[in-house]
Parts: sequence; structure tokens; C-alpha cells
Amino acid sequence: MSDIAVLINTAVAVLAAVLLIVRFRVNPVISLILASVYLGLAVGLGVEETVKTITGGFGEIMVDVGLLIAFGVLMGSILNQSGAIRRLVEHLLKTFGPKRLPYTMGLAIGTVLQSIFLDVLLVISAPLARKLAPKIGKLGTARMATAMAIALECGIVFTVPGVASLALAGLLNVPLGKMLLFGLLLVIPTIIISIAIMTFLFRRGFWNEAKDEDHTFVTEEDNEGEEPADSGQAPAPSPANKEPGTAASSAQPAGGSVAVVERERKEAPLVLLFAPLLTSLLLIGAGAILEISEIQLPWLQLLGEPVIALLIGLIGTCLVTRSAIGQKKVEEAIAVGFKESGQILILTGVGGALAATVAAAGLGDILGGFFSASTVAPLLVVWAIAAVLHIAVGSVTLSAITAAGLLAPIAPAIGLDPVLLALAAGAGSLFMVHVTSNTFWLLQSLLGQSVRGALKSVTVGVSVASVVAILLILPMSLLF
Repeated sequence: MSDIAVLINTAVAVLAAVLLIVRFRVNPVISLILASVYLGLAVGLGVEETVKTITGGFGEIMVDVGLLIAFGVLMGSILNQSGAIRRLVEHLLKTFGPKRLPYTMGLAIGTVLQSIFLDVLLVISAPLARKLAPKIGKLGTARMATAMAIALECGIVFTVPGVASLALAGLLNVPLGKMLLFGLLLVIPTIIISIAIMTFLFRRGFWNEAKDEDHTFVTEEDNEGEEPADSGQAPAPSPANKEPGTAASSAQPAGGSVAVVERERKEAPLVLLFAPLLTSLLLIGAGAILEISEIQLPWLQLLGEPVIALLIGLIGTCLVTRSAIGQKKVEEAIAVGFKESGQILILTGVGGALAATVAAAGLGDILGGFFSASTVAPLLVVWAIAAVLHIAVGSVTLSAITAAGLLAPIAPAIGLDPVLLALAAGAGSLFMVHVTSNTFWLLQSLLGQSVRGALKSVTVGVSVASVVAILLILPMSLLF
């Protein structure tokens, strides 16, 4: 088959998947599998080889990241149940003061808290951000909403163990330690610079409190999202309220003070609760440094293997939180984590199936010839593809892994480090978070913004971060 025919059929497969998702509301998993089947048959792989490629691609990425995603989500679910997130934000406020809170909270959400499922993390932290916004000053709501939006979305694609970063690393065969180091190198300046740019714009009239804030919004009670649900499930009331201006149900006043006293009496030291997660990330980073330095320390290499490191973190998190919230609550949190990780794993696997089909179609050789003279061009192309897919589909993870899968075969051909391709795909997938995204509506309603305000703080804010990220990635491609 000619190169032009392969390119056309690949474009048709991707556009068909987007059309099925957006126009006909077909589940993304089904849409991507159908696109993979079409592409395999259209380029002449045959029925048997097409099915083998799809199932092989799904299985290969599960081998790489399946356990990592599961362990990360489970740790996040247990930390959620323990109340560690609420306490961390309160500690940041006391330590750094209200003026620096958007930066400190943004960095915390974008880095150490990325083991927590995004919607759960948002629902837990949003009421706290809403409560603390007036302490920042006149633009408190705008700054806190923007900081949360940027940090949540950047963290999921750049920071290990964010689910999209794990999926991208597995898809492109990037060592997880390397993804961790490069991701941190990118996410920290991206969050800081993007928040600073948006603050500059807000202070020069970009934010109108009368029109951009929802003054009919009913503030949630302080314990909304702070106390672990008795059923052990993620705080469901808030995500369900996706319509503008929807308020969560009121908290229970009766017995509240008793519950607070009992909670404070049982609270474990904050550093102890996060120690297992931080230890696992340090072990992964140490393993990556050993690999780069070619130092042979078998025992540390074993502990630095991502699966072993995250398993240690998960076991440690279970142990340290059991004394604080009880074994029953830990088991309930684990059950919720299994439920959350299922959909992530399936979507990630299907993205791997499409990427395997694209590679089998020979797209890598074709695009490799186009980009042989440059490593900057493919980074801009994968950023643009991810951006367009995200505008259409509204899923950061889906657009990132689809764009990365399309260009993954060219990296070896042109000598491009796959980690840069992963970061560029992640950066592109941040562009234009808007009304097709559940995160958009959660931030709009939970932080008391009008739709117009959310379009500024979320859509513009995260788009600024997308552009800042790719502008930082391009010089990185010249150095590495």
C-alpha cells in the first residue's frame, strides 16, 4: 500500500473515532477499538493479524503500567480516606501564608498529590480552596480557581504517578524513573510561570468579580469533602452536580464538634501519612539515577524498580493509616481504589491497542522520512494533534495517548528521546479545557464561578500552561 493511502486511512480512523465519541456519544473505549479494527483492515494487515495487533498492544501496555496505575490509585484512595489532603492544604496556608497559597497549593496538587484520582482530588480540595480564597484578597477566587485548574491538569500528564504520565511512559517505553525526573523538571516551572501569567492578567482587568463569580452560589459546609465518607466511597455528591451553580448537600450539624474532636485525637502526623508515597518516588528517582550513572547496586536497583517501589509505598500507606482510621476504612478505601482504577486501565490499554495498530501500519517509517532533519517539528506536530483531539473529545488522557501513539514510531527513526514526545503529547492535551470536560464544570460549580469566569480561569489558564509547557520542552529537546 502506498504511503499516501496509509496516511489517509490513519486520518480516517482517528477522525472516525472522534466523530463516534463527540457526535454519536459512543464510549471512547469502543470508538478506539473500532478505529483500530478499521485501520488494521484498511492497510492490509488482515483479520487475524489485526486482532493479534490490537490485543497485543493492549496487553503490552498493561504489562508496562497496569500494576503501576493500580498501586498509585490505591495509595491515593487511602490518603483521601485518611484526611491527609485537607491537612496538607491547611499546613501550607500556615507555613507560606495566604498570598503565596495559589503557588504552594498548585505545586502540592501538581506533584505529591498526583496518586489521587483527579475528580476525587478536586472534590476534596475545592471546598478548602473556596474557603481560603477570601484570605488572598480581591482576586482570591480567580487565583485559586486558576491555580487548581493548572495544577490538576498539568499533574495528571507530567507527574508520576499521574495516570496520563504513567500511560504515556508505558506507551512510549520511557523508563518510569526518567519520566519522573523529566516530568518534575517541566511541571514545576510550568505551574509557577502559568499562575504568574494569569495573575498578571487578572490584575489588569481580565477578571470581573460581578460577572465572573457566581454570587448565588451557596458555600459548602466546611466538612464537605474533608471527612471521609462513611461508606468509604469517593465524595460522590459534588461530582454529580455538574450543572452550573449546583451546590452540594449540606453537612450534618449534629455531632459535628464531637466528630472533629475525635478526628483530631486520632490524626497521625502528616509527614508520616505521606512518607510511604514520598519514599516510593525517591526510590524510583534513585533507580533512574543509578541507571543513568551506570552504577551497579543490585539491592537499590531492585527497590528502585517502579513496581517494587510503588508496592512498598502502598504497603507503607496501608500500615500508617490503619492506626489513624482503622482497618475497616482502609479496606473500604482500597475497594474504592479498585473501582476507580478499572476505567483508567481499560482506556489506557485501548490507547495502546491503537498505537500498536498505527505502528503495524508502517506510519513510523513514513513520518520518519518527513521529520528526519528535525526533532522540533515532531514535537510541535504531536502537541498540535493532542490539542485538536482534546478540543474535540474533551479528555486529557485520551487525547495525550492517542497523539503519542500516532507519532511513537518515529522517535527511534529520528533519534528523538521518547520522553520528550511524551511530554509534548501531554502538553498538547492541556489546550482548551472547556465545556466538554467534567473538570471544567466541577471547578465552575465548586469554586463559585460563572461559566464566563470558568472559561477564563480554567480554559484560558490551562491553555496558557499548555503553551508554556511546549515552549519549555523545545529547548529541552536541544539539550537531551
